[in-house]
Amino acid sequence: MAKNPVMTRENSDDIARFLEGTASFADVVFGFTGDSDESEENLRHYANGDGDGDGDEDQSPCNVEENKAFWENQEQLLQATICRTSSLESKVRKATKEAMKEISLVGLQCVCRRPVTGGCRDCLQREISIRLRNVGYDCAICKSKWRSSPEIPSGAHTYLEVVDKVSSKKGEVMRVVVELNFRAEFEMARASEEYNQLISRLPDLFVGKTERLKNLIKILCSASKKCMKDKKMHLGPWRKHKYMQAKWLGTYERITPAPLPVQQFSESRQKKPRAYSMLTFDLLDNLHCTAVEVL
Repeated sequence: MAKNPVMTRENSDDIARFLEGTASFADVVFGFTGDSDESEENLRHYANGDGDGDGDEDQSPCNVEENKAFWENQEQLLQATICRTSSLESKVRKATKEAMKEISLVGLQCVCRRPVTGGCRDCLQREISIRLRNVGYDCAICKSKWRSSPEIPSGAHTYLEVVDKVSSKKGEVMRVVVELNFRAEFEMARASEEYNQLISRLPDLFVGKTERLKNLIKILCSASKKCMKDKKMHLGPWRKHKYMQAKWLGTYERITPAPLPVQQFSESRQKKPRAYSMLTFDLLDNLHCTAVEVL
């Protein structure tokens, strides 16, 4: 049996081709596994995100070196995908962080029907979207919604989007997704140590183009499926590749929030005029007269 080597930096060219879209995920992740066609086919099953993840497929368990190599390669792919960023993404990320910092200083007032102390996610997205628009970005709140299918249940998700038409090629629109709780979207309660370590590399605030997000989803869903399979646990349908794609890459409605009227905030902060009774006025008049006599 051929021995599978531990991953090294020699596969950096394959990683670069994956990020550019010229190499498939399976080719990059499992290209080093040797000449076992059966092993490669089973591992490709992970990468494609197919199946229900129940752990009932006929597959021999990976040895220690294969398992170590898989997670090392996942981390390399993840780091390479996150680190590569464009000038537009960097600018939007900086502006978003500045907006969040300003909001934390002044406080967020929840204006929902059922206000939440400290503000809610919807109001935070609204405020950030308005602030990004104020500094010149075409930012809006996106609400994705999808129906149930035999593979995944129905669901809905909201996130922010910045659209840029200047830097796009051939008149195409460039989408930059802004997700405020990116890491939390991939956390699992009973995940393995390897998976938790991989997830810890993710930022809380994700700002990136759709192609970058698509690659990250592919990497993370492959990791979650292998994690659950190794633990012989069922992979929830809301963890599947197609479900995660539907959150940010599916059909969505774009909503541009309008700034709230200033008086809606100022009126609540103004002190109400003090009500005086007739007795109070009589007492005030007497005090005034007494003061005049003393003078």
